[in-house]
Amino acid sequence: MFKKIRRILVGKPLKNEALQDQKMGVLWGLPILSSDAISSVAYAGQEVLMVLIPSVGMLAFRQLSYISIAIICLLMILMLSYRQVIDSYPNGGGAYVVAKENLGILAGVTAGAALSVDYVMTVAVSISSGVEQFTTAFKGFKPYSVIIAVAMVLLLMLGNLRGIRESSRVFGIPAYAFIMGIVVMIAAGFAKVAGGYVPPPAQDMPDVVKPLTLMLVLTAFSNGCAAVTGVEAVSNAVPNFKNPSTKYAKRVLLLLSMVILVLFGGSSVIANIYHVNPSHGNAMLVVIAGEIFHNTKFDFMFYYITATTFIILVLAANTAYSGFPMLISIMAKDGYAPKQLSMRGDRLSYDNGIILLSVLASVLMIAFKADVSKLIGLYAIGVFISFTLSQTGMFIKWKGSKEKGWKHKAVINGTGAVVSGIVVIIIAFTKFREGAWLVVILIPILISLIFKVKKHYEAVSKQLRLKPEEIANFDISKAVYTNRVIVPIESINRSSLRALRYAKTISDNITAFSVVISEEDAKKIKEKYNALNMDVPLVVKYSPFRKVVDPMLKFIDSAEYDYQSGDMITVILPQFSVKKWWHRFLHNNTRYYVEKELLKHKHIVVSVMPLQLRDDDFVLNSHKYD
Repeated sequence: MFKKIRRILVGKPLKNEALQDQKMGVLWGLPILSSDAISSVAYAGQEVLMVLIPSVGMLAFRQLSYISIAIICLLMILMLSYRQVIDSYPNGGGAYVVAKENLGILAGVTAGAALSVDYVMTVAVSISSGVEQFTTAFKGFKPYSVIIAVAMVLLLMLGNLRGIRESSRVFGIPAYAFIMGIVVMIAAGFAKVAGGYVPPPAQDMPDVVKPLTLMLVLTAFSNGCAAVTGVEAVSNAVPNFKNPSTKYAKRVLLLLSMVILVLFGGSSVIANIYHVNPSHGNAMLVVIAGEIFHNTKFDFMFYYITATTFIILVLAANTAYSGFPMLISIMAKDGYAPKQLSMRGDRLSYDNGIILLSVLASVLMIAFKADVSKLIGLYAIGVFISFTLSQTGMFIKWKGSKEKGWKHKAVINGTGAVVSGIVVIIIAFTKFREGAWLVVILIPILISLIFKVKKHYEAVSKQLRLKPEEIANFDISKAVYTNRVIVPIESINRSSLRALRYAKTISDNITAFSVVISEEDAKKIKEKYNALNMDVPLVVKYSPFRKVVDPMLKFIDSAEYDYQSGDMITVILPQFSVKKWWHRFLHNNTRYYVEKELLKHKHIVVSVMPLQLRDDDFVLNSHKYD
């Protein structure tokens, strides 16, 4: 049943050779890898105003313009910097690979950990913001915000499990619909004012305002920096582009910057003109759309903006679904994350990374009740740490290589490193009490866990590694073990007899072993076993505490068994396989526990002898089993 459901939801498996067909060009690469940055238009300016309006009132709108210009300049610096990352590191990995190769392993792991945290935050913030836009327009759904948010994560997860090609089609169209909708809204907003419309006074403005302080401006700026998150996703996912991958990736990065310049800059100007006050629970873009389109013949555009904003904010998380699995797979190949995260699934996507991202983001949204204002405090610091390390690594690379044009490139990356580093300090300082402290603590913990994973893989590799002389001198004729076989039996049935027959084919030294919990059980099994007339001895042990494995291990180590050092003990576990999945829950399945405990001993080999059972209806209606 699970396989059938998986095929319906995810699709049929793809061959390895189909990987090239799954890759993206510019047309679909832009919405898939840029949806995070594009969607930030919906909440970056809003979060700036929510900091400034309560303190400085109407002065907030002028400051929004200045802060927007600063953020757009920051975006352009990052765009130029990451174009050089794409050229130098076309195999993906972005900040992690750049920092690891140029600044050392600790810096690389720090960048990877920070970026991983940011990807999880991207999913949580984007979807929570999308749900907020939706519940602003349809307030009856407000109590169900968390449920809607988690449902959106599950839909995104399923879409990405279907593979890059299908997800790009599904998630790309809404992104273009959002871009066109916001461009139309901005143009209509300017045209309405040019036609003589006078926007009404801003609502709920504070009567008494406080002085505009540097701390207040920096706090607002740090909130607005959410607009540039997602820029790094293009450099992380270069291998997902068709050849020439670097050419397509740089085009997408350039187009992304142009789109943000128009959308973020234009919406900030419109918010200034219309004096929109985005209080808690009222999304800025939805309020602006209402001001521009309500009571006009284009009233439907209000619902269009609401719908596409909700969809793009949900799909903005898809940037993380493109970047996180690729990043974590590269780290896993280097041994800094579980190896399972480096494996492609049925549809050639990194399934385990997609599922892990979905689980972590869902937990975060449940914990913070899908509240954007609470989550935004944790946002952006991770990505700016990775920005700083990446650009510093590139600066060191150019300074060390001194290749043609290195000074020009070093200036670009050096500027990016300095600016990103300043932003990290600003965000950490202004948002520390709002939740940034959690990320500041979480990243070192995550780095520690990453190094523990690496330590384990190194220890395993060291124990399994063969030296060249060991390979050259290996003689299989000298590596013969004396094989002694034990067949644990719970009762005399077809499954246990099949295991005993198999045991006779691999050894002449066989013992049937049974654990009982009463004298009556011991008597019954001995009587049935003796009726078999076998030359295989049966050992029955009474277990007063109902243990299964301990009596067997004690028997192996006892003089009664005559076990000698160097012998290998093969334990053959009889196991019947039921036809339907739910039948498994009707049996005790002790085999799994027995196998797990026995495999802790290096001189014991565990073998499972299966017996496939037929369907219940067939058996009950067949005379063969009477």
